[in-house]
Amino acid sequence: MSKLLYRIGKSAFGKPWAFIAAWILIIGIVGAMLGINGMSVSSEMKIEGTESQKVLDKLEQELPEASGGQASVLFTAPEGERLDTPERIATITETVGKVYELEYIINPAELAAAAGADLSAGQAAQGGALAGAAQGAEADAADAAQNAAQGADAGAAAGAADAANAAGGELPPYMPLMINGMPVPGVLIATDGSIALFQFQFTVQQNSLPQGVTDTVVEAVTESVDGSGITALPSDSLKAVEVPIGINEVFGLLIAAVVLVMTLGSLVAAGLPIITALFGVGIGVGGAFALSTFVTMTSFTPVLALMIGLAVGIDYALFIVNRQRRLIFDQGLTAREAAGRAVGTAGSAVFFAGLTVIIALCGLLVIGISFLSMMALVASVTVLLSVLIALTLLPALLGLIGERICSDKAREKNRSKAAAKQHGVADAWVKGIVKFRWPVILAVIVLLGAAAIPAAKMELGIPSGASANLDTSARQSYDAISAGFGEGFNGPLLIVAEPKDSAGVIAPEVLGGIVQEIQKNENVSVVQPMGMNAEGNIAILSLIPKTGPTDTATKDLVQELREVDSAIASNFGVTLGVTGFTAINIDMSSRLAEVFPTYIGVIVILSLIILLLVFRSILVPIKATVGFLLSVLATFGITTAVFQWGWASNLFGVDTGGPLMSFIPILVTGILYGLAMDYQVFLVSSMRESYVHGHRGRNSVIHGYDQASRVVVAAAVIMVAVFAGFVLTHDIMIKQIGFALALGILIDAFFVRMALVPAVMAIFGDKAWWLPKWLDRLLPNLDVEGDKLIAELQAKEAK
Repeated sequence: MSKLLYRIGKSAFGKPWAFIAAWILIIGIVGAMLGINGMSVSSEMKIEGTESQKVLDKLEQELPEASGGQASVLFTAPEGERLDTPERIATITETVGKVYELEYIINPAELAAAAGADLSAGQAAQGGALAGAAQGAEADAADAAQNAAQGADAGAAAGAADAANAAGGELPPYMPLMINGMPVPGVLIATDGSIALFQFQFTVQQNSLPQGVTDTVVEAVTESVDGSGITALPSDSLKAVEVPIGINEVFGLLIAAVVLVMTLGSLVAAGLPIITALFGVGIGVGGAFALSTFVTMTSFTPVLALMIGLAVGIDYALFIVNRQRRLIFDQGLTAREAAGRAVGTAGSAVFFAGLTVIIALCGLLVIGISFLSMMALVASVTVLLSVLIALTLLPALLGLIGERICSDKAREKNRSKAAAKQHGVADAWVKGIVKFRWPVILAVIVLLGAAAIPAAKMELGIPSGASANLDTSARQSYDAISAGFGEGFNGPLLIVAEPKDSAGVIAPEVLGGIVQEIQKNENVSVVQPMGMNAEGNIAILSLIPKTGPTDTATKDLVQELREVDSAIASNFGVTLGVTGFTAINIDMSSRLAEVFPTYIGVIVILSLIILLLVFRSILVPIKATVGFLLSVLATFGITTAVFQWGWASNLFGVDTGGPLMSFIPILVTGILYGLAMDYQVFLVSSMRESYVHGHRGRNSVIHGYDQASRVVVAAAVIMVAVFAGFVLTHDIMIKQIGFALALGILIDAFFVRMALVPAVMAIFGDKAWWLPKWLDRLLPNLDVEGDKLIAELQAKEAK
């Protein structure tokens, strides 16, 4: 491997423009494809095969008229005032009318008329909500919290009012908004008059709407209520799906640039890793966008690729540039020869480090969840590009710079340091670690173990408006709906009843009995029949829980309704399917928890094999994996304390605790494992190189640490800075993942690799490199340290 990479490095250095032109051509092709195809991202996070998805698929087949997407607008009055004044009712009615006049919006009255139903205006409102309720459950989880109560129509409200009055005259918390004795189609108003909820349906899914349609709806609503004192809060489904990438990432790059200058001591040398990293993410992320019109891609997919691509792209180039400069300083080689050897030696470590990251990411494919698979593929390709660019484009750029990569001042400064044999902080640190190895090991285990304790209480879900920041429209809408209608309106459930007998139908009295039984549940606020298919074998009900979408009681309700041997299912001979925001949340968490052990097993086994090949040791791969487990558990513990418990959350722009994203454990674990093995490869390969070249026992640990620690620390700081830049975003999902990755790298690099690893290596000494003779014969010698390459070059020089 090292010989091949050595030849590639020297060839690229000698003929730089050929390699540079090739990469420019590739990025030009990607740019052209992007210009032709455009880009399209989605907020859809569908998990095929789950109970909630099966219900949605069934509805799409049986009730295609309900396939359009839904949206809502929350109207609020100034504090202490009401919306049900004649003037404001007229304004809301006018606003609703304008929305119904727009293209791609279903007017419930027209829908009822087209169906030949002789409905009153109030029944028309119910029909509109009925037509849209099935698709409301299929709305993206982020939208569901804002599209509150979309399954609870005016008829449901009136029914609830009648029931309440019959019970004792107590008014319900909501009712239809009335004008001239008739309900305003699709609008519910809180009994105290403080807020009103307008729900409506598109003719197609939001992702299929022509560009600008949702903007037109928002403009119509905003202009209509302007000057009336009414505040309109559109749901997230009316906001265009955007890639949450902004200027915050620049802060991470600026810190990376400072660290590079401090590490390499040259603006010219420091600029190369950033240039190559931008090339990698430009091609990787740009290529993903260029293909996004042909495949479903969530808005987070390119962000993940950008995070990882920038981090590894800068780090990989840093290792090679640093090795070239060391060879120039220490051995007096020419820039060309040093570049070739740097690519042959450090480049081998880069290759296998990148391969480990790719394997960890591709392990997500075994889960079988489409949106996670797409994230993994795009990020893996970006990492692969970063490796290829580091091994080809980087030496070509070094060829353009030539001997200027090390200025005369830098060479003189290095000679002075070498003469004084100054190892500085790193040497003192590792010698202290080696001397006090047992206390260090104990301290790291205790500290990281304590940090991991909150992980035992980690709650997973889909962040809703309840956990959004107080100054966001999502949180304001959630709180207003909770106060005016009840918290359960933020997470309506859709129930589909089918007879157990495939040839049977659901009679009206059976449906009524089902509704009455469900209504008896202490956590059910409102349950209302919404319709039935033409064959009469599928009935749809809307259910509003009393508790919120992420409440444990709501999850228990979903599980109870789904039980095949429940009293309702047995007494009425039906099966009940449940979908909606909470149901999707439960199914996603359950599916990810189910496949998590399999995923961990796959990436650990494959990575252990790679580390075994690289280090030719039994102990080193096992030690690396155990150290990773400590760091990832501590990462999840602190992340839980910050984002769920709210500890020091204000420092990271979070003012309300909530659950962690369901897929964070599996995604962060995979990424951190790959990146942690990067530092394991770079640091321990330096120790092995020292061992191979004659250093023995603890001296090999100290010498290898001295050689690699400076650049490993710089690389870790750069990666932490890049990930931390994403913590500044307003998107809670990206904030959580950026925080977890930055924290995970910080813990793994500085506590595990910089402290625990040298302490353990010092205990085992030369035994750390033990390998059974039979296995030694079977394993190919990859020559990551470049020992064979160096021997061959020295033999040529001797001739």
